[in-house]
Amino acid sequence: MSTRGLLHRLLLGLGAVAVGVLVVAGGLALRPPGLVAVGMAAVVAASLVAGVSRDSLPGPAEVVDVAWKAGAATVVALLALCGAAVLGGSVLTLLLAGAAALAGTVTWLVRAHRAPAPSAPAAARRPSSPRPVSALATDELGREWTRTSAALAGRLDAATRAAIVARREETLDELERRDPEGFARWIAGLPVADSDPGGELRHGDPAP
Repeated sequence: MSTRGLLHRLLLGLGAVAVGVLVVAGGLALRPPGLVAVGMAAVVAASLVAGVSRDSLPGPAEVVDVAWKAGAATVVALLALCGAAVLGGSVLTLLLAGAAALAGTVTWLVRAHRAPAPSAPAAARRPSSPRPVSALATDELGREWTRTSAALAGRLDAATRAAIVARREETLDELERRDPEGFARWIAGLPVADSDPGGELRHGDPAP
């Protein structure tokens, strides 16, 4: 093991011990209402992280993993700040909060700089300049509706989902414009989320 690696591990160990001491001191100093408040803050943090990361992670297990880690980090941070206030007063508390904010910012910047480019399958899910709905035949519009219904069932990023929703709205408007009566019959036979409207609407090429 290199000297640099050994020094890094030593610093991490000392930091962990120091944070542990502050957490214990903070936990002992807080009264039950304070501990309840810390727990509530952890729940809020976990919920926020879960909501933000739900569309960007591959499955529920990953969302739960980042959520509980966020909650645990919130508990550690709050107890450590409380312990710093008990052991060192306001000066140590401010120094610790500033160091934590700086470390978090640096970590976020490094991860953002190293973030990989979107994978090929993810890029393939993005709409690639589709033909205008006004240029599609009516049966193609029906297939476009069912295709976008299936696409929405998958896990998508926010930009791709918004583009697909906008495409579906354009498709609905075009279907109604071409055959209002058939469109009304199709809508009346709810649900229409993934049904092909071709059975109710007149087929043909786009109207001039």
